[in-house]
Amino acid sequence: MCPDISGSMNSPVTGNRGTATTAVTCRIVAALMAATVLRRNPGAIVLPFSDRVNTVSLNSRDSVMTNATTLAALPAGGTDCSLPVAELNRRKEKAGLVILVSDNESWMDKNPQGRGTALMREWQTYRSRNATAKLVCLDLQPNRSVQAPDRADILNIGGFADEVFATIGAFAADELDAGHWVRIIEGTTL
Repeated sequence: MCPDISGSMNSPVTGNRGTATTAVTCRIVAALMAATVLRRNPGAIVLPFSDRVNTVSLNSRDSVMTNATTLAALPAGGTDCSLPVAELNRRKEKAGLVILVSDNESWMDKNPQGRGTALMREWQTYRSRNATAKLVCLDLQPNRSVQAPDRADILNIGGFADEVFATIGAFAADELDAGHWVRIIEGTTL
């Protein structure tokens, strides 16, 4: 679980919308999401990142709010979305699902090959060790570009709603194919 805690994540999750702007920031949503995943999956690795991967001690038995508060209080910095996957590579971890929660404002990525993103380069290295791994990129403020384009092992989700957890679960269980969406549409009463 990789929550972005960079400075840009302090913006309202709704964006600036005058009187409709929320007090809830992207940083808080990322911290809550990481704490929720950790609570449900005690063996989850949480790698909060900005322009560095932060070391943090979280207890899966603590409340979601306690862990989210700890994560949200970490120091901010620039954004390098490739860092948490690079850290997983450095540790030679083999998690089956990597979830990156960010606003995708990744200005610090360095990709010496000149094509793609540094996140994609790190993900390819990770997949070479763990061929069935999947990456979810939850972009809380979607724009026109992504750090890792959709494909069988990569899912991009734009925005946040309660359904995010169900969508991630379906993707992890290999249930997110075209037939999945047809079944959802056909099951909807109009």
